[in-house]
Amino acid sequence: MSTPSARKVVVTGIGLALPGVAKYGDLLGPLPVEGGLDPATGLRGREMRHKDRASRLALRAAESALHHAGLTDDKATFTGVADATTVVVSTNLGNVDSVCEATDTIARTGVRGLSPLGLPQTSSNVIAGWVAIRYGLRGPNLTVCNGTTSGLDALAWARNLIVAGRAEAAVVVGVEPANEVATRLLGEQSTDAAVAIVLESADEAASRGARPRATIGGYARTRDLAAALTSAGVTEKRSVGLWLVDEAGAGAGQLLAATRRIDLESQLGPLSGALGILQCAAAAAHLERDATGNVLATAGGPRHDAAAALLLTP
Repeated sequence: MSTPSARKVVVTGIGLALPGVAKYGDLLGPLPVEGGLDPATGLRGREMRHKDRASRLALRAAESALHHAGLTDDKATFTGVADATTVVVSTNLGNVDSVCEATDTIARTGVRGLSPLGLPQTSSNVIAGWVAIRYGLRGPNLTVCNGTTSGLDALAWARNLIVAGRAEAAVVVGVEPANEVATRLLGEQSTDAAVAIVLESADEAASRGARPRATIGGYARTRDLAAALTSAGVTEKRSVGLWLVDEAGAGAGQLLAATRRIDLESQLGPLSGALGILQCAAAAAHLERDATGNVLATAGGPRHDAAAALLLTP
């Protein structure tokens, strides 16, 4: 599946809530570094009350991304076009702790034991909902829960909404929480990770004087990584200066063998639905340095049901 390309879509804002990463330029390595999110203090505050951990992480990242894009004022109030701004969230384990807590409560005491304050956290779209409510965003609102390709898929869905004229801007969030439930499901220590990317049509960004930090290029999701690269438009004539990979891409030695590679999960731990969007942030950091070549982000491969590839250009 390839996305249309009639309307250029650019990255104008990036925000992180991630321990061991102080700024998105740090993603080019080595990691971790001093700084970044301190969950003990960074997830507190009045606006964080009665929200699941993943939603609190997402709100922190979205706040930074919107500020970086110049879409909030000094009171953190959204200043863009709310009716034309969409929220797309990628998460695979986001609120699973809330769902498990609710089912455990029902098993012990029945439905009367459920808290009215906690029940909204069991919605599969709760994270996207909280981001939209916080900033009054009234465009399309959805969550992508699509396994290892989820983050790249979310960026493609947001781009499609802008290309189709359903939105002028998108807040795309990738988030996964560190908690006992997520760790049991993964079979290893989970990672607190949230990253938000603001996408806009190039015309909209230019009209308000926003700085484009990267352009979303070709995208494809197929069953095979090599086929995904071809469908996304990766060719010998379209040079790739940086390849952001996961474990599957890191092992694909015969593909783009001369390209520099960065595997963020090998340095930061499991990222799941946050991976693709964190790759987009790293791509923007690379392109902002006037580095040569485009940036390729891939996820998935033989051990998964699909592979996705996204090409980012200056």
